[in-house]
Amino acid sequence: MVWLVLFLAGLFETAWAIGLKYTDGFSRLWPSVITLVTMAISVFLLAQSIKSLPVGTAYAVWTGIGAVGAVIMGIILFNEPATLARMVCLGLIVSGIIGLKLVSPAV
Repeated sequence: MVWLVLFLAGLFETAWAIGLKYTDGFSRLWPSVITLVTMAISVFLLAQSIKSLPVGTAYAVWTGIGAVGAVIMGIILFNEPATLARMVCLGLIVSGIIGLKLVSPAV
């Protein structure tokens, strides 16, 4: 269950990272409110997962999910490049996330 909470925290991190683009430097009210709410949810869920997982593992997985999600959403929403090199690097991040999951059981 703790890994699901951490995965959700990573998804919310992706949401707020993408939300930042829509806030226009926090000058647009509703995108800013939504982004701040998703930030709070993401950090809250991360804090819950750290109760049972090593902090380094949880933080690395959280940021990894957020990074991969932000890149994928950037490609989909903002027409950012999907080069082979970027995809290979994303694969390496995903491999690291999976590796940490496999070697870091809940405490």
